[in-house]
Amino acid sequence: MDFRTYQAAPDLLKDRVILVTGAGQGIGREAALAFARHGATVVLLGRGVKKLEAVYDEIEAAGYPQPAAVPIDLERAVEADFVNVAVQIEKQLGRLDGILHNASSFIGLFPLEQEPFEYWISHFRANAAAPAAINRACLPLLRASADSSIVMVGETHGAKPSPYWGSFSVSRAAAMFYAQIAANEWDQSPQLRINTVIPGPIHSPQRTKTHPGEAADLLPEPADLLPVYLYLLGPDSKGVSGQVFDCAEWLAKP
Repeated sequence: MDFRTYQAAPDLLKDRVILVTGAGQGIGREAALAFARHGATVVLLGRGVKKLEAVYDEIEAAGYPQPAAVPIDLERAVEADFVNVAVQIEKQLGRLDGILHNASSFIGLFPLEQEPFEYWISHFRANAAAPAAINRACLPLLRASADSSIVMVGETHGAKPSPYWGSFSVSRAAAMFYAQIAANEWDQSPQLRINTVIPGPIHSPQRTKTHPGEAADLLPEPADLLPVYLYLLGPDSKGVSGQVFDCAEWLAKP
């Protein structure tokens, strides 16, 4: 699939319900707006209420299907919170056809001998355990859909370990490993698929935090990722599961 030429149909996601984590800013915001623009009812999940409200209002103002919003802090959430997400989706919308796991926790860069235990726990809770818990809670809804898709957003340092990225890198690698296990376990449910997308260097809030001196105008924008997200969350990718899509090469700017 050449995502540089992929064109999503205007009604690609019509009548679908898609949950987007980390929907309040950056890549998550762009994806949520794009899904709504292509007909989806979007469930916005994030910890910043004001940011979620801003995206919610933007979707409503554009005349797209009315979204829903679920404020939750993935670093502190417990089992009941994840179950409640699924319960609220079923109660309010009656179905779920896709999840984009875009949320990410990044505390900082540290030598291994200086990184506190608490940072390891925070990274693993938000980056690996929370997506798995959300998927588990939502699995009955996803299996009830005729065509459902989960997209795990990976990270370059989760695919290729680098010094000083420590627990963040390991937690993102764990999420990618989880996606492979899930794809294998769910291979008897052909209507359900799960894949991983590695955006690569993107002009996003997290990239600004990790590379503060970088020239942002040389980086691809979050909107440049939309072809791969639309493809994977829509029916065109039916039957594609357990794959890793690394966007760095096709998004590289000359």
